[in-house]
Amino acid sequence: MSRRLPWGPMGRMAGRRLLFAAPVLLVVTFGVFAVAAASPFDPVKAYAGTAGLTASQENLDQLRVNLAVDQPLVHRWWNWLIHALGGDLGDSSVLRAPVSAVIGERIGWSSLLAVTAFAVAVLLGTSLGVLAARRPGGLLDRCAGSAAYVLEAAPAFWLGLLAIWFFAVTLGVLPAGGLTDAASDTVTFGQVASHLVLPAAVLGISQLPWFFLYVRQGVTDALAEDPVRGARARGLNERTVLLGHALRSGMLPMLTLIGSRVPELITGALLVETVFSWPGVAAATVQAATSVDFALLAALTVLATAAVLIGNLLSDLLYGLADPRVGFDG
Repeated sequence: MSRRLPWGPMGRMAGRRLLFAAPVLLVVTFGVFAVAAASPFDPVKAYAGTAGLTASQENLDQLRVNLAVDQPLVHRWWNWLIHALGGDLGDSSVLRAPVSAVIGERIGWSSLLAVTAFAVAVLLGTSLGVLAARRPGGLLDRCAGSAAYVLEAAPAFWLGLLAIWFFAVTLGVLPAGGLTDAASDTVTFGQVASHLVLPAAVLGISQLPWFFLYVRQGVTDALAEDPVRGARARGLNERTVLLGHALRSGMLPMLTLIGSRVPELITGALLVETVFSWPGVAAATVQAATSVDFALLAALTVLATAAVLIGNLLSDLLYGLADPRVGFDG
């Protein structure tokens, strides 16, 4: 008989997490406004640009009123929150467009990069971890383990610059950045795919060491457990023992990584997007931070925080499904 999915406990866990997420998001958004208010950057001068250098103080003060940055911190935050709950995220002062439009134009490309890179990290890290666990101390284990520890300490932007130098400049086999070729005015699947290879590979490889190390350790420990030794004693072939018994048990610790790696994935994606001129949310984030664009900063921070909370929930749900002993009510 097939095992029934515990929809009730899963729903209760998701409900508890949603209740917990609400105050977290409130605190995060208020923190964004507080940090932005304490920033040395002046949103009025950033909005005015070069015209602000010759503008009179009266004009600058009027612009400050128009942008509503003359109001107290709590008032600005509360006003943004009320409008955001009604579906109005406000206008970006630096990009001169509605915040929803700014995010909508970029979030798809950022999601494509992050999902592709995450798939690369999980699939490649799991495969290498399983192969290394088969022969602990072997050549593959030593080489892959050493590379993983080196990659743990390597910043994503450094890996990106190295990849551009080698694959784009030296070999000339892949584009150095952007979404399409410089001479093209249309977006095609082939161009996007070729331009996605380097940034997705760099971001994926920067996340790979943790998946590799967790899987290798988990499968190595599982191979020494009594059920696996019993499977071998029953005459099952090594492939069945490894994939059917050891891998399932060894993958459990890795499931906890899904949630914990989301913040690192977001940070890495911002750096990689900047290095490769990928048209995601990175450029908007940098502009919003340096120009103290309250509305855009708050919306992007809420988006990143929500991604982290969803990642943690997904990690716990997958762990509960993979190991019924854990359950969902703890």
